Amino acid sequence: MKKVKILLSAKTQPTAYINALEGVGAAAVWQYPPKFGDEYDGLVLCGGADIDPARYGEEINGSVGIDAERDAVEFELMQAFIDAGKPVLGVCRGHQFVNVFFGGSLHQDIPEAELHRGGKAHLVAAVDDSILYSLYGGEFSVNSTHHQAVKALGHGLRATAVWNEKYVEATEHISLPVMSVQWHPEGMCFDRRREDTVDGARIFEYFVSLCKEHSKK
Repeated sequence: MKKVKILLSAKTQPTAYINALEGVGAAAVWQYPPKFGDEYDGLVLCGGADIDPARYGEEINGSVGIDAERDAVEFELMQAFIDAGKPVLGVCRGHQFVNVFFGGSLHQDIPEAELHRGGKAHLVAAVDDSILYSLYGGEFSVNSTHHQAVKALGHGLRATAVWNEKYVEATEHISLPVMSVQWHPEGMCFDRRREDTVDGARIFEYFVSLCKEHSKK
């Protein structure tokens, strides 16, 4: 049986993402710069440096490590996958990128950043009609490595998980096969499985099943 083929967008080889996707039965392909192709069933936007705040109409006010080239590459790539009706999963930077792509903005340096660095575990609350609720229930523990967060939600996105009733930790698009999470599920599964978080593999299992479903249309 043909495996679902997922394109990974990351500046350096994302070994943990590759292992996670292969662990749930998909074929994962990484290249930089990534290029759209009909052979791919879905796209994973991986973690990385901050997005240029000019993309959401702001001056730099806490953003670091900006990579304008990657921003440009991923805007074009995201549009190509959406135009083709193929699923997209954003992780960490990818979560923030999805929001900016749809016209949203970011908190450039949250006051609680130290609580969210270094892979620390914390609880998030999921909306009861969301994909995440179906996977994990209403409240569950995840890892965390970020200093920015979603501010204004992008058009067509809805918040599906939040931290401390303050920051959006996950989104789903209301009509497109696009979802995103602020945490790193690839660091919560298989050989990186943690006792203090839920199993991140469930997100990848769901995403691969979504890609299978859309590849049949």
